[in-house]
Amino acid sequence: MTETGNLRINAERLWNSLMEMARIGATARGGSARLALSDLDREGRDLFVRWCREAGCTVEIDRMGNIFARRPGRRPDLPAVATGSHLDTQPTGGKFDGVYGVLAGLEVIRTLNDADFATEAPLEVTVWTNEEGSRFAPAMVASGVFAGVFTEAYGHSRADLDGKTIGEELKRIGYLGELPVGGRPFKAFFEAHIEQGPILEAEGKTIGVVLGIQAMRWFEVTLSGRESHAGTTPMARRRDAMLGCGRMMERINRIALDHPPGVSTVGLVKVSPNSRNTIPGTVFFSVDLRHPFDEDLLKMKAALERALYETCQETGLAHECVEVWHSPAVRYHEDCIAAVRTAARAAGYGHMDIVSGAGHDAGYINRVAPAGMIFVPCADGISHNEVESATREDLAAGCNVLLHAMLARAT
Repeated sequence: MTETGNLRINAERLWNSLMEMARIGATARGGSARLALSDLDREGRDLFVRWCREAGCTVEIDRMGNIFARRPGRRPDLPAVATGSHLDTQPTGGKFDGVYGVLAGLEVIRTLNDADFATEAPLEVTVWTNEEGSRFAPAMVASGVFAGVFTEAYGHSRADLDGKTIGEELKRIGYLGELPVGGRPFKAFFEAHIEQGPILEAEGKTIGVVLGIQAMRWFEVTLSGRESHAGTTPMARRRDAMLGCGRMMERINRIALDHPPGVSTVGLVKVSPNSRNTIPGTVFFSVDLRHPFDEDLLKMKAALERALYETCQETGLAHECVEVWHSPAVRYHEDCIAAVRTAARAAGYGHMDIVSGAGHDAGYINRVAPAGMIFVPCADGISHNEVESATREDLAAGCNVLLHAMLARAT
């Protein structure tokens, strides 16, 4: 056994930190609502920064609001071994999505402080801005800027439905940092996360060794017809944008069923003029297509475009379809995958290889540094929901795997 082999995190402290963070933006059904760059997001960030400084870390913030809390190593010239995730949530989010990965990283540092253990390389815990993409599309925009996928100007210009931009809101809440975005070297990056799916629970496994992330494409569609009186316009003379939307929803669902194991979702709809006695003239909606293989996702995109054309021909509508985000399939670095698998095996945790159906910041970081992920089960696979739940035992197990995977790369 190595000198680090008997190190274990403090499960109670990790759980208490998660519960304290969850009180910021607590919802009636037991979840959390801290939309990106809201006042509640600022409160969560402030608490994390305070905890990190109390743990002896230096804290830096870049121009996308990404936070880097650094624990020094014996070799400050070495690139850091990093971990982290996000603190922003869905409007009706849970207590663990994202925040677990952030506070698991903090618990690693606290555990090493308790043991007075020094690593060769520095360690860092990160918070990435706007991972969810709920308030500002696309998702994971700040880690994308860090990885060079997007420009800083693009990141700052992303606007919410009220027209407020990321750049404006970063400045408003005091998290528009001075550090340039990107160019920060990581020896390795690990992200711990609840699975957000049912596989680990169904298989009775504690740890998911994440091999990669499936490919994703997001679209914004506008259907345009003609507003007219609901009582006086004959059915045959209508150009009803909502009728076209309803038919498209059925076809979008069918696209996924025709391309297994792909998935498709319409999650956002805006109807105009949104009046009960006026035929809708315009409908805006989002489309989220995902598949483990890039080539199959391209086929799903083609099917979407074909369905839009045919539906609009049938209903007399015009349409616009804009692809607002594309994330190719990700394969994590073999060294990081091996470090997670070895740590799970050494701790005696039941584990299995798994591919993530959801996007994560680690997917972008994998473009500029070796990256890997650790999954733990969540009850019934439910996430993006206030009832999202995970056990303290599983969360502690994932954090222990994170601890030893990081130590394997940092010592």
